[in-house]
This record gives sequence, structure tokens and C-alpha cells, in this order.
Amino acid sequence: MKIIQPPFLKKGDKVALTCPAKKLPHPMTDAISLLESWGLEVVLGETITASYHQFAGNDALRASDLSRFIADTSIKAIFAARGGYGTIRIIDEVDFMPIKEASKWIIGFSDITVLHTHVFSVFGLQSIHGQMPVTIPDGTAASLETLRKALFGEELSYHFSAEKLNRHGEAQGILVGGNLSLLLAVSGSVSDLDYAEKILFIEDVGEYLYNIDRMMRTLKRAGKLKNLAGLMVGSFTELKDNDIPFGQTAEEIVFEAVKEYNYPVCFNFPAGHIANNQALIFGKTLNLAVQKQHTTATYL
Repeated sequence: MKIIQPPFLKKGDKVALTCPAKKLPHPMTDAISLLESWGLEVVLGETITASYHQFAGNDALRASDLSRFIADTSIKAIFAARGGYGTIRIIDEVDFMPIKEASKWIIGFSDITVLHTHVFSVFGLQSIHGQMPVTIPDGTAASLETLRKALFGEELSYHFSAEKLNRHGEAQGILVGGNLSLLLAVSGSVSDLDYAEKILFIEDVGEYLYNIDRMMRTLKRAGKLKNLAGLMVGSFTELKDNDIPFGQTAEEIVFEAVKEYNYPVCFNFPAGHIANNQALIFGKTLNLAVQKQHTTATYL
């Protein structure tokens, strides 16, 4: 597959905000101010103010809003304003074909994993897993700076402390992944990923511990974990347990699922449903070095 890297942004570029999933709770004032401070011109989609049940407009509106910005050659990046639930309802109705001729960055995380996996699996398009307009007000300065660097093509690397369950080693591979629940949701579809020889990133929020175990074992039984180049485990937050405790942490569950393999594994990567959600470029080759005292990840 040919990998497509969209053009990096420059001052004066137009970027769009759209909602492919849940409706917004309030105006995106902080996000718009931040993007404008980076020298960008912000265009708002109809879905930014739309409401239909829990969604940012009905399925047809959300699909057409995203399709319009994909087709608009003046738009250089598309920010999903928030996640929630709903992207999988519209993914097959969105016209992605113009992106082959006029590639652009798609940014978001959580439910937006559906977009990340789809554009990479179908078109080989790189995209950015990072803070969304709805999370920008609570985002750390460091996470917002990684988002800016990713968008403007500046050097992006990560260095953080080692974790007890880490498996040491060094690997190179194309980075793929996203929210664990959504990776399972697209399994078997045209949006599904080829995991072989990739560095996989996973994170999740609000799940029961037993369900994390079930999802990891589902991936394992499907052969998706066996031939990874490496595994990066981000934040697993707001987890729930049953009256009878499951007995393992999320990290222990993940490690048990991959313990028989030999590739490097790092835990507590600073990305996911956290304030310090640092930007990741999916579809780009990454060097992952998991060492005794620290972990580093650098794009090649």
C-alpha cells in the first residue's frame, strides 16, 4: 500500500470543524481561538450547532457535512469536534473519494478511531490522533503543542518513564490503532486494519474490566496480536468493575493477552482520554524503544 502524507499546514490555511458523532455541549470558542492563534482560518460545519437526539444532526447531515469538507480543496484539515458515538453510523455514506486527489489531515480520537482506520485501510492516508475542539479547554499545554507540531510538520517525539509491566525491546513499524472498543467495532469491515508488522496503539474509557479482557482475547483469537512489531498502551480511564471483582488491572489484562509474544510493549503512553492526550500520527513509521528506565518513540 502506498502511504499518503497530507500536506502539513501553514499559516493562512483553512481548517474545518465538523461533528460526525455526538452533539456539542457548548460553542467551541476556546478551540477556535487556539487554532486562530496558530494562524489558521476556521470554518464551521452545519453539525457544530445541529441536534438530533444525542447526535450532531441526523445521519444524513453528519455524512454530508464531512463529505463537503473532504471535497472542498480549500480545506487543509478536518477536526472532528468531539467523539461520543455515531461515526460508525455514517462511515459508509461519506464520500471519501476526493481525498485521493486532495489529501488533508483528519484529527480526533475515541469514536473518531473509525475515521482513522477507514482512511488508512482504504486509502493509505495518514491522520492525527489528538485533542479535539471539545477537549482543548482541558488539554495540557504539552498535548496541544504536540498537536500543533503534528499539523505543521515539526519534529515529534516522546520520552517518558518506564512502567513495571513493560517488555523491553526496540521496534520499527507503521503506527496504527486508537480506541480499543472501536477497533473491535470495525473488525471484519472494509475499515478494519491489517495489524501485521505494525506498532499498535490502544486506549479506552469507561469500560468494564471484563470487557477489556474480552476485547483483547477477541483480537488475539483473530490473530491480530501475534505479528505486531510493537504495542503501545495508552490510558485506560474511568474503568468499572463488577460486584465480584475481576481481579486484574487493565494493564495486567493487556499484558496477559500478549505475554507469549516477543515484541516490545510499553504501558502508560500519554495519549487517550486524559488531559495530556499527546498527538500521534497514524500511518507514519515510528521507532519504539522500550528500555529499563524509560521509553522513547520517534517518528522516522
